[in-house]
Amino acid sequence: MADTLLDQLSTMTTVVADSGDLDAIRRFSPSDATTNPSLILQAAQQPSRRQRLAEIARQATDIDAALDAVAVEIGSEISALVPGYVSTEVSAQLSFDREATLNKARSLIERYAQHGVGPERILIKVAATWEGIQAARVLEREGIQTNLTLLFGMAQARACADAGVTLISPFVGRILDWHKANKPDADFSGDRDPGVQSVRGIYEYYKSHGFETIVMGASFRSAQQVIALAGCDRLTISPALLGELAEGNGILERKLSPQGAETNAPEPQGETDFRWALNEDAMATEKLAEGIRKFMADQRSLEKLLGELRNN
Repeated sequence: MADTLLDQLSTMTTVVADSGDLDAIRRFSPSDATTNPSLILQAAQQPSRRQRLAEIARQATDIDAALDAVAVEIGSEISALVPGYVSTEVSAQLSFDREATLNKARSLIERYAQHGVGPERILIKVAATWEGIQAARVLEREGIQTNLTLLFGMAQARACADAGVTLISPFVGRILDWHKANKPDADFSGDRDPGVQSVRGIYEYYKSHGFETIVMGASFRSAQQVIALAGCDRLTISPALLGELAEGNGILERKLSPQGAETNAPEPQGETDFRWALNEDAMATEKLAEGIRKFMADQRSLEKLLGELRNN
């Protein structure tokens, strides 16, 4: 029997589950798993978790502590199912606060340690704002590995490489969403997909300059977008698309391969240059702000759920 598309993809790219669903993770056996406030909310709403969530909510000193306890407990369960990294996100509310991000990241690592999960297994997810990237720079020096998320453009990617972050999650689907909304009659199929083009450009920039930061494409709308990035360091994929790839057949062509590094690394990007370049990129500016708002909305929904369980 011929290898499925997922089997073939796994030979050239590290496959990551974009899910907090333990059953889906067991089914597809990915190398890593990523979570975010939206995925934690989905996992927390499962009826089988209600009793445990109520216990956590009542034992915690406040709702903020309960949120962290839930995220780390689910992350710890996932860590027993995957051999590699588990990503856990810092609250989106801290996206513009460097010091608060640092404190929250350290606290999450301490919580994982209490569950017997070492820092080498965890990636702390931080929004790729200037403050988030600079917090990641400090955390990496402390031995806390980071995953910079909500990344939509080269300005963010350059700053992350300069900060020495472990991994970035450039988004694909949300970039396509923006371009479709602004140019509804344009053809974005195949190689015209601006989300795919963005990740390819970042990957090529990193490899050509010898940056060690891992590029993990994220936020896919279709299996075709995944296939178009075959060969990228990592791809984090939803259970629905993992299932589609697991049932798909045919020859999967490698699209991305590392290139030889140049001898001279580019000049570091300062804060003023970063902010100006991000400002000039309307899509990246709008999608970063929107992503932070959406993650925070889901966090508030989880806060409400935990508050109700705490008071019952």
